[in-house]
Amino acid sequence: MAKKLSKLKVLIVEDSKVALKAIAGYIEAMGVEPLLAVNGHDAIEVYNRERPDIILLDIILPDTDGYEVARQIRSLQGKDEWAAIIFLSVMSKDEDLARGIEVGGDDYIMKPVGSVVVQAKVRAMYRLVQMQRALVKLAGQLNEANLELQRLSMTDGLTGIANRRMFDVGIIREWRRCQRIKKPLALVMIDVDHFKKYNDWYGHQKGDECLKAIAQELARAAPRPGDLVARYGGEEFVMLLSETDEDGAYWVANRIRQQVEELNRTHEDSSHGHVTVSCGVSSVLPDSLFSAEMLIKSADQALYQSKAQGRNAVTCLKCQPG
Repeated sequence: MAKKLSKLKVLIVEDSKVALKAIAGYIEAMGVEPLLAVNGHDAIEVYNRERPDIILLDIILPDTDGYEVARQIRSLQGKDEWAAIIFLSVMSKDEDLARGIEVGGDDYIMKPVGSVVVQAKVRAMYRLVQMQRALVKLAGQLNEANLELQRLSMTDGLTGIANRRMFDVGIIREWRRCQRIKKPLALVMIDVDHFKKYNDWYGHQKGDECLKAIAQELARAAPRPGDLVARYGGEEFVMLLSETDEDGAYWVANRIRQQVEELNRTHEDSSHGHVTVSCGVSSVLPDSLFSAEMLIKSADQALYQSKAQGRNAVTCLKCQPG
């Protein structure tokens, strides 16, 4: 215990030189080198510099009172910081005790101060400090784990891009944002042509590799913060393009179609001889006449037309109300 206590930082705030010397001696006897302050100003300065673990704080000080010092110390602490504050006082009324707790105090020692009580209180607060730090560390780990779980719940396990759930959340968010700023929102639906035949011909492992390669191309094509690329289901992907009109969305979709062709992944059971994609594009200025569901339906209909035209194509359709 003595070895562990030596790592503690204990600040003593006391204007009486006699009392200060005595209390410092009690702390030194525990193997701890105390930090000293004789007024409130010095106490705050030492706290800022040293960030002590335990503060023995006299209530009556020459320039302020211990309550105000405690209040300032608590205001300086970050959300993951905590220092134990033990008031030193000759006052024993319930009102005084309540006020000390209200401003952030953790315990009291009545004056005159004795070594047994001081050392026992410091040991007890040391355990509380250790427990608090362990809780802070655990809370941080839990927060990181929750963030990772949230990320995983919104990510497609195969391709690493957003999943359908993330898209459903994202399109509503961007719809409201574009409606607020009066900017268009575009949607591109992408389907890998004859993918079932590709899987049957080359096997599911090659099929997975193909989907991952296409997902990477899509992710590179949507670098802006408001854009979102997601796996919509099976061999189908979606690209949400914020603040983008129909011409801009068509250009992006056609570039994607070209990039997939340039991957030059052989597909012998396709009339094109290699893996291709078909795209459906629609864009709308969000308002009360339209909805996100209408935009999805319009892009899906455009995709259907691209397939009907022989695939490896891009089709645009106006989003119609109703």
